[in-house]
Amino acid sequence: MPARANSPRPSRNDAARTRRRPRWGLRLATGASALVLLTSGVGHAVVSDLDAQVHRVDPFKGLTDRPDNTDGLNFLVVGTDGREKITAEQKKKYNLGGAGCDCTDTLMLVHLSAGGERASVVSLPRDTLADLPAHKDKHTGEEKGATRAKLNSAYTAGGPNLTVRTVEQLTKVHIDHYMEVDFTSFMRTVDVLGGVPVCTDRRLRDSHSGLDLPKGTTNLEGGEALQYVRARHVDGGSDLARIQRQQRFLGALVAKATDSGVLMNPVKFNKVASTVLDSVSADGGFGPDEMVALGRALRGFTPASAEFASIPLSDPDHRAPGLGSTVVWNEQKADRLFSALRDDRPLASVTEDGSGARDAEAGGGKKSGKAPASAEVPPSQVRVQVENGTSEQGLGMRVDAALRKSGFATTGAPRTAPGDGGQKRTTIAYDPRWDRSARSLAAALPGAELKKDEGRGPQMRVLLGEEHHTVRKVVADDPSSGAKRLHATTGDSVGCD
Repeated sequence: MPARANSPRPSRNDAARTRRRPRWGLRLATGASALVLLTSGVGHAVVSDLDAQVHRVDPFKGLTDRPDNTDGLNFLVVGTDGREKITAEQKKKYNLGGAGCDCTDTLMLVHLSAGGERASVVSLPRDTLADLPAHKDKHTGEEKGATRAKLNSAYTAGGPNLTVRTVEQLTKVHIDHYMEVDFTSFMRTVDVLGGVPVCTDRRLRDSHSGLDLPKGTTNLEGGEALQYVRARHVDGGSDLARIQRQQRFLGALVAKATDSGVLMNPVKFNKVASTVLDSVSADGGFGPDEMVALGRALRGFTPASAEFASIPLSDPDHRAPGLGSTVVWNEQKADRLFSALRDDRPLASVTEDGSGARDAEAGGGKKSGKAPASAEVPPSQVRVQVENGTSEQGLGMRVDAALRKSGFATTGAPRTAPGDGGQKRTTIAYDPRWDRSARSLAAALPGAELKKDEGRGPQMRVLLGEEHHTVRKVVADDPSSGAKRLHATTGDSVGCD
């Protein structure tokens, strides 16, 4: 069976960036459904009501010498160790005793591509050895000089403001929006979705968190999900393994939200959003208008649209004086990862040695200077039948030729799809048994929607629409080349298969 591919990337466009700079907002799920709320007659008032539930913070006050703005939007999402709203019964059941640490339990940098078709998530290890900029202590008001500390202590020392400053200094990525999610919000969100299924290839037990999962797939409720993402005494006690579990859970969460229809049902969405926002803190830079704009940008968002990666490290257990065990990044490899975010490229395009072929736009042959999308399945092994679902003459022939030029095994005889030629979005119909081959093809068609078609066999059907039919170059990794790509997991690859 061929291996999985990763999401493709849109091209950079400075003019488009200028038009898109209005701050779309932070909440992916909220924004994705804002358009539905408006078109269904629920309207702007409902979005405004949801917005009013958010507790506002000002993480950008007084920030200077910041990194340049980039295409797309960058969000810093932090999970805080807040237990104030958790009941005594929940604390006992899920081993959440004691007081919170007033620190960030989880930090993630989320990049939404300029076209809104991809979200790239980079987990930042909480124990990262970092230099905190000079700041005012949030508890005493005392002025502090630059301090070497663990990354999660930036929140303890200076709150959201110092956390943003520290992350921007580490990554050279401009942060547009900030959001805090505490334990309560996390648990209630999972519960209102009806739980989230996760799969493990062995039994997972952690006496400290109370986690006890059997091998196979388990539908986790809120408290169990919190145990799963927080457990630090399984997988050899590694915080990096914990990050991988968090990423897999987020992928499963995206899949549950999209597959269950929550994002496209105003009633379900309103219930979920109200639950989420009850315990969320965020910057004041987005409101109802930004939610609606983000919703328009994220139409058709799917699990395959989300990709997750971790920071490459040079030392996962560096003993720092007075700090104990810390995590030290591999600066060169980490910079390549963040360069992909700054350039609005998918994480899977990043190679460990900085190499990578320059891709070409199909038909034009113009080089963009960006690495092609990565795929473990060689395009030559992917069979494709192209059908034109639009009224544009010759589109099928052009896309068929472009895919063949990129190496795909097309029929060379595109068809005209039945109907009125009003297909809006390009879709890829595929047999789930050839799912990884389908993702290789999807990498070549940015924004195209994958649709399962049981029993169709190895040949993919590309139904061309008015949008998302531009062909990108896809390159299969060559294990003998030494140009190893950094691993990125997509949200549709989190099951047991």
